[in-house]
Amino acid sequence: MTFEDDVRRVARQIQDADTVTVISHIDADGITSEAIMMQACADAGIPAQSVFVRQLEPMTMKYVPEDSSLKVFIDLGAGQQNLLEERSMGTEDVAIIDHHVAQNVDTPYLQANGQPYGYNQLSAAGIGYLVAKEMNPGHPHLGILAQNAVVGNVGDMMAREHCGLTGPAHEIAADGERAGTIRIVPQELNCYGISTRPLRICLSYSDDPFIPGISNNEQKAEAFLRKLEIEERTAGGRQRVWEDLNQNEKSAIINGLAQQMLATGQDISRLLAEHYIFPGEEKGTPLRNASEYATMLNACGRWAKPRVGSAVCAGDRAQAYREGEEMLRHHKRIIREMMEYILDTGTTALSHIQHIHVGDRFPDTIVGIGAGMALSKLDYEKPIMILCYLNDDPELTKVSMRTNTRMVERGVDLQAALITASEEIGGGGGGHKIAAGAYIPRNAEEGFAERVNRIIAEQRN
Repeated sequence: MTFEDDVRRVARQIQDADTVTVISHIDADGITSEAIMMQACADAGIPAQSVFVRQLEPMTMKYVPEDSSLKVFIDLGAGQQNLLEERSMGTEDVAIIDHHVAQNVDTPYLQANGQPYGYNQLSAAGIGYLVAKEMNPGHPHLGILAQNAVVGNVGDMMAREHCGLTGPAHEIAADGERAGTIRIVPQELNCYGISTRPLRICLSYSDDPFIPGISNNEQKAEAFLRKLEIEERTAGGRQRVWEDLNQNEKSAIINGLAQQMLATGQDISRLLAEHYIFPGEEKGTPLRNASEYATMLNACGRWAKPRVGSAVCAGDRAQAYREGEEMLRHHKRIIREMMEYILDTGTTALSHIQHIHVGDRFPDTIVGIGAGMALSKLDYEKPIMILCYLNDDPELTKVSMRTNTRMVERGVDLQAALITASEEIGGGGGGHKIAAGAYIPRNAEEGFAERVNRIIAEQRN
């Protein structure tokens, strides 16, 4: 059996269903996954409905309808198959499209998952796209589905490790390029915000790679641009973004940054990356490139509006897009406030991690993002752990951890650490090496950071 065989079997199962319920996650990968599967079902003439859940757990299983529809779990389900068995769901009731580590259970649920086949840089949206393509190779919306899949892949950090998508995920981007919905831009500056952030902000927020003298220093970034005689504003007074620059200006900045990094002994291998531009989207908007599009979708999901994000993925550039923009502005403001709180309060440093408990000051849906932003201004050699309370479950504590590529290269695996540490005290975790989360009993908080610290210490090369 091959991965392609699994994709075909799941596609056939969906095509044979009378009705479908898509159950998906609320982040960018989950939202794009839902949009892809709903479009695939619509084009196949299959009645479908969808359900978004923050996490598939006993408390959220109540949102999965107990009807005769085929339940397509996407971007979740692989690691929670015991919950499906407890609901007495059989193999004929379930299809799983996921990229997380699968749980061993007695019921052989049909599953399309790249993990067992070594496709570790392919998110659920990417696999959902392959299933949709198998359902209809001449899909009328293939270009849009590819665009959504690329947003999901990039949003789930599948392009981060190699500074670009690889394997099947890159082939999906190439499908979109052939369809005219995606422009693949190789060897571009590895920087977030190339379509919307003013140049000095774009440069000063760079933490991968970290640029000595520019990262975390807006004034130094501005001075660097002046030295290169790069105009920061257009003739009309608008602040220029990276996408506004001509090739000579881009080359001057890249060469200047490379010289600055080499002069301070920095590795420049991550200075350039591949970007994914959507030529059909308006310039200067967060929908223009994959990473910023994903941020908008994450904002919608984190603030309990995943359906707004789904509507944007389906093409709504009116009401849904306006709501999405508002969610994005709100999202950024609260995250800035959270980052400032972390920096002002300070973290508790252990030998191999740093941690802070924010209580109920910030929603549990954004603490991971705030952790990632704060880490760029803290000790980068120590992964950051943030604990917080959940408004809807007083018995649980949410744990979020973030690290960087340099630490992953030294052996750090946050997913493994949190799975092991949380399961030892009756909780559960998951995620990725570079970013992971867990839920633990609130009465087991004491000593949890020390437990994770010991595991990270053992991982370090």
